[in-house]
Amino acid sequence: MAVATTVAVNGGLKMGSVSQAYLESKAVKETRSLISELCRQFYNLGWVSGTGGSITMKVHDSCIPKPQQLILMSPSGVQKERMEPEDMYILSGDGSIITSPSPKPYPHKPPKCSDCAPLFMKAYHIRNAGAVIHSHGMESCLVTMINPLSKEFRITHMEMIKGIQGHGYYDELVIPIIENTAYENELTDSLAKAIEAYPKTTAVLVRNHGIYVWGDSWISAKTQAESYHYLFDAAIKLHQLGLDWSTPDHGPIQNVKGVSGINGRINVSTKAGTVDSNYKLGSFPHCIVLDIEGTTTPISFVTDVLFPYARNNVGRHLSATYATAETQDDINLLRSQVVDDLKQGVLGAVPIPLEDVGKEEVIAALVANVEAMIKADRKITALKQLQGHIWRTGFENNELEGVVFDDVPEALQKWHSLGVKVYIYSSGSRLAQRLIFGNSNFGDLRKYLSGFFDTAVGNKRETRSYVEIFESLGVDEPSEILFVTDVYQEATAAKAAGLEVVISVRPGNGPLPDNHGFKTINSFLEI
Repeated sequence: MAVATTVAVNGGLKMGSVSQAYLESKAVKETRSLISELCRQFYNLGWVSGTGGSITMKVHDSCIPKPQQLILMSPSGVQKERMEPEDMYILSGDGSIITSPSPKPYPHKPPKCSDCAPLFMKAYHIRNAGAVIHSHGMESCLVTMINPLSKEFRITHMEMIKGIQGHGYYDELVIPIIENTAYENELTDSLAKAIEAYPKTTAVLVRNHGIYVWGDSWISAKTQAESYHYLFDAAIKLHQLGLDWSTPDHGPIQNVKGVSGINGRINVSTKAGTVDSNYKLGSFPHCIVLDIEGTTTPISFVTDVLFPYARNNVGRHLSATYATAETQDDINLLRSQVVDDLKQGVLGAVPIPLEDVGKEEVIAALVANVEAMIKADRKITALKQLQGHIWRTGFENNELEGVVFDDVPEALQKWHSLGVKVYIYSSGSRLAQRLIFGNSNFGDLRKYLSGFFDTAVGNKRETRSYVEIFESLGVDEPSEILFVTDVYQEATAAKAAGLEVVISVRPGNGPLPDNHGFKTINSFLEI
């Protein structure tokens, strides 16, 4: 038997046919067995009961580019816990069926490839996935029903968030929710749109139905699926206890717009006493996004403490950590940035030699470039990522302490009590942001913060960056977000995106243009 596809030939690739020998190879057989084994495990977890749910994975072969690797997929409408390796479908990289399982006698149904196949292929093609899991786990269904109007599931400050690719304990995990349809394949377009709209997500929830989870490999997909189900279960149990899973301290559920369980009134405790609040729709922001430098923190702390520390320690840091994967990633980012800088004639950019020249020569060139970048106060990811790693060492060694203005902790506590979610948006890396607020002169303030944005969403003076933030937060209108900054150009960009904006006037801040047209505050307590 032979079928058209791409296969490895003498270490290369050739468009031709897949031989029967390849279809019966060890790699294909092991993948068949692995799918049947995992389906039995997932059945015991309640993810694929009643013939529901499915799993697919690629046959790993280092000689074949991942997009062209063979795909194995479980059939539809079968008892998943009773599947055997020979029950799997084999598909080409473009989704064409290569081999089908043989029919089984009554009462088994004729074999049919998974109804999830079109959805699986979207994850393969859009995200270059190595495996995809579709679960009907009860928790993945119920968590979408708690708020039937919500288009996203959000959770933060839970240990198992670390099991999700690209996320840490302090990050906010966001999973899009799409509406269910009568037939599985009708979900294809909405799932594809959700994948495109949420570039960081590795899962899509389907309301009243289940979840699709993908990863670079079957291990990644399985690990993340287990973590997602744990988080959904935790969210459901927190909700049953009247606690809000989406806030950092998981305190009592509050309605942000003032409509709580008792006549829409919220009693808020502050240092000034108890305030009886009854906010009307739109009278207080749903979310507040804060700049750091000149807004929460004196500019002098950044220019006179953080920047000099990074500049004075960049060589030492690179030498001590040179062989680590983290620092090699920093170096690669800097190399790429410097190549662009040299093409554009950026002042202070010098070529970085190749590794074979020697470690010391490479570090010397890196230091020269970093010092020039710091001197020019460039807001670029390559610099900010490295600075964050250098500052982390400083905070860990108690050589650095974050500084915030005196009104900041009280304001954060007040907003948190009101149920208002607070985020940080700074040109500094998310790591640097967490370090400042986690090691501040008022202690660890991260419990009041729901998430962190950096230049990965875009330049702070570009309107598109604020549109990206709006699309990442759980609000219906950009006007439900209040942005606080000390920089006029940032305020203008945020306003153009539809956000509400106030400008922070702090000691040491630069002058504002005459007739700038924005409200100003001298303290967060004025908000």
